[in-house]
Amino acid sequence: MTLIKSISGIRGTIGGAAGDGLTPLDIVKFTSAFGTWAIKRSGKKKIVVGRDARISGVMVNNLVIGTLQGLGIDVIDLGLSTTPTVEVAVPCEQAAGGIILTASHNPKQWNALKLLNHEGEFISDADGKEVLEIAENSDFKYADVNDLGKVSNDNSYLKKHIAQVLALPLVDVGAITKANFSVVIDCVNSTGGIFIPALLEALGVKTVHKLYCEPDGNFAHHPEPLPENLIALSHEVVKVRADIGIAVDPDVDRLAFVCEDGNMFGEEYTLVAVADYILKNKKGNTVSNLSSTRALRDVTENAGGEYHAAAVGEVNVVNKMKEVNAVIGGEGNGGVIYPELHYGRDALVGIALFLTYLAKYGKSVSNLRSTYPGYFISKNKITLTPEMDIDNLLLKVEEKYKKQPHSTIDGLKIEFDKEWVHLRRSNTEPIIRIYSEGNSETVADNLANKIITDIKDILNLKE
Repeated sequence: MTLIKSISGIRGTIGGAAGDGLTPLDIVKFTSAFGTWAIKRSGKKKIVVGRDARISGVMVNNLVIGTLQGLGIDVIDLGLSTTPTVEVAVPCEQAAGGIILTASHNPKQWNALKLLNHEGEFISDADGKEVLEIAENSDFKYADVNDLGKVSNDNSYLKKHIAQVLALPLVDVGAITKANFSVVIDCVNSTGGIFIPALLEALGVKTVHKLYCEPDGNFAHHPEPLPENLIALSHEVVKVRADIGIAVDPDVDRLAFVCEDGNMFGEEYTLVAVADYILKNKKGNTVSNLSSTRALRDVTENAGGEYHAAAVGEVNVVNKMKEVNAVIGGEGNGGVIYPELHYGRDALVGIALFLTYLAKYGKSVSNLRSTYPGYFISKNKITLTPEMDIDNLLLKVEEKYKKQPHSTIDGLKIEFDKEWVHLRRSNTEPIIRIYSEGNSETVADNLANKIITDIKDILNLKE
């Protein structure tokens, strides 16, 4: 059993002993801490709650809502929803914060409490630490019987969220309708099966072939939208001669496309394509995290804007976007953040913008993909002993490559012309993750292997 307590939320596997997994006691404890923090921070006693369709969702939802009521907090329960929809709802409801019950791309045995502030954005590092401290000290007090919170069920945010997407100036429903797209969707039997068909209908897409759209939480494949998990989608696109395949993760904040020939567009390129469209219509800056493809930088600089890198993590990307006034940003995992709507990864706005671009561009997804640089990312890791001084190890690698452009805002990223390697320690296990990118798979792998060899040499020197 696993329980991971981080600044942005609490995630774990369902079951086991208290403190070892995401048990009812743990759910109540951390919900109590967050509710207490939200009241203290905002002075408000209202929180929005929504969940994905995973099997444990109803159980977790009941515990979270009951606990919030016990703190005297009124709850707006969106029921089956998406992460971006809850993010949209929090400021609309003028709530103290939000809790999204989802373990995102993790398998069905996992669930989590994702925590939002009053702006509908993930809580900061400092706020997260305060919530964890409140939980550790059990520093919460429950309400008297006459002051218990009330629950309101609100299923209107499906339409409200879609309406906000359609109202964006760069979303062209007329162009999408005229293009007469044929689309196959894979919603991994979660809430995308409710929200994506509704969005496509509102965008004027009449031909939609559905895969795994029953929101029952029985994921038909591993829920992360990676190529190896989208084989059925790829086959279906080719079989029905669709123009595009669309895949989302269980909470609908990550987005991946499949080309009309069945090849993957590449989740790294979801943000690149959407940014390309935005930058063709509005000059500005972009942001992604250090482990995302260089292609976004190329597209941005070609459009006359400035690219900025942030530390890994959505909250870090959002902070950098605000700092540099970025017009678009996100992460290479298929996460699109469009601040004109809200500061959160949102597959719905990503789909609407991408289809608009495709309709105006000329409809072939593979042709669009061919216009971008062909970079490849290699993902590796080195397992170390728990007592190993990883920070010192990274310092030694930095010293070796000090003449190369490099960044230490999140581990160590070293640039070699248009190639790069990013080393960062895991927050949950004694490993170093090593991501590298080059203009071919061989180049990326060779760069990663070179750094791995350097690390092994340094470790031998220490011994």
